Amino acid sequence: QEQLAESGGGSVQAGGSLRLSCVSSLYTYRRYCMGWFRQAPGKEREAVASIDTDGRTSYADSVKGRFTISKDNAKNTTYLHMNSLKPEDTAMYYCAAKGPCWGPTLTEKIYNYWGRGTQVTVYP
Repeated sequence: QEQLAESGGGSVQAGGSLRLSCVSSLYTYRRYCMGWFRQAPGKEREAVASIDTDGRTSYADSVKGRFTISKDNAKNTTYLHMNSLKPEDTAMYYCAAKGPCWGPTLTEKIYNYWGRGTQVTVYP
């Protein structure tokens, strides 16, 4: 059974918006830090955003002011709202969970659980 399942990816023109969702089946989901990462073709995976159990957030410089991460503990769901999309945002986007959670973190290697990803393509 998948513990993290992403959805909401698609194709959009530059300047458009998308909302990604990550539904979790992890027990005590509310105790996990959640993160979004992305990987473009030919590039290494990079951090996008993170949120901790108190709702504190952290963002990569490249998405600050355009992307917003949020959590709905009642729905076991983490969201990534993406606005003002650019062609360079094109990538496979992955949801990840880290427990225990000591604060939002963009450090990829310490995340314990990963989803399979959802593709985002932004056309010029």
